[in-house]
Amino acid sequence: MISNQILQSTIEGLKEITRIDLCICDTEGKVLASTFPDAEEYESSILSFVDSPADSQVIQGYQFFKVFDEHQLEYILLARGGSDDVYMVGKLAAFQVQNLLVAYKERFDKDNFIKNLLLDNLLLVDIYNRAKKLHIETSVKRVVFLIETKHEKDVNALETVRSLFATRTKDFITAVDEKNIILVKEVKPNETYEDLEKTANMILDMLNTEAMTKVHVSFGTIVGDIKEVSRSYKEAKMALDVGKIFYSGKNVIAYSNLGIGRLIYQLPLPLCRMFIKEIFENHSPDEFDEETLTTINKFFENSLNVSETSRQLYIHRNTLVYRLDKLQKSTGLDLRVFEDAITFKIALMVVKYMNYMENQDF
Repeated sequence: MISNQILQSTIEGLKEITRIDLCICDTEGKVLASTFPDAEEYESSILSFVDSPADSQVIQGYQFFKVFDEHQLEYILLARGGSDDVYMVGKLAAFQVQNLLVAYKERFDKDNFIKNLLLDNLLLVDIYNRAKKLHIETSVKRVVFLIETKHEKDVNALETVRSLFATRTKDFITAVDEKNIILVKEVKPNETYEDLEKTANMILDMLNTEAMTKVHVSFGTIVGDIKEVSRSYKEAKMALDVGKIFYSGKNVIAYSNLGIGRLIYQLPLPLCRMFIKEIFENHSPDEFDEETLTTINKFFENSLNVSETSRQLYIHRNTLVYRLDKLQKSTGLDLRVFEDAITFKIALMVVKYMNYMENQDF
């Protein structure tokens, strides 16, 4: 359960303090961590000690100790020397490793609980019972952040996020799939959505600089009870998708700021196809050439202002009018008329959504 790296750093730290060499092996005599070479030579002695009833023993100038996890033998610890001081250091080291086992098991249990909570795999009564057993407060304001990494199983990104929130014992970091890191964060009484946006940008900047990875960050709404955490997670998932479809220029997206994209995302595809056919008959907005699409988007950006749009496109006003007239002939929509412009804008968003959803099927 505990990584060999953690075991190694633990006994190296103890050696720096006590100047006594230590070694940790599994119950089959395999060396997991050691501060001295040739520890493999004691495999037969370790196997004999495993079968003995003693919890500690001096063998070949080494103190041997058993480390248990709830009465189950987990590790054998060796301390070099046979003196009382070495015995005391060995007992302390064994106690430290045993505490690590307890801490890691609690973290594993909490991690499993949070995963099942996010995925709605728990009954309401189980949520409160398990939360109480794991000492997790139920009536705390929380929000879920979703961090999508470019590469699957990005360990560097995961460790960077963990280091960012290492001191926050009420925050939980986990993953339910290969590409997304999930942060369930406690929200302080005076924290606002603007503060959450700052937190999301901080995560983004840290991952860009520390883990050297490009990510997208989304977050749901603040919930007041542990049973509602899964709702915030679903909102963060939707925000991530909606952001990729309609706001591709943004790397941070909040569920509370999705606008009309939220509505379009929840439309069934057959209804979307019917709408596009009704507006454009056998045509589709994504069939327009690059020049036409650039003109349309710039026209929308400038709130249907012909003069400003032509200036920014570096074209004559009459040229822009000609393009808009040409578009009106092919679609029946005059973008200079507010109602037609809204219809066209929504149609563009619907087509983006349809293309995204159809590509997801492959």
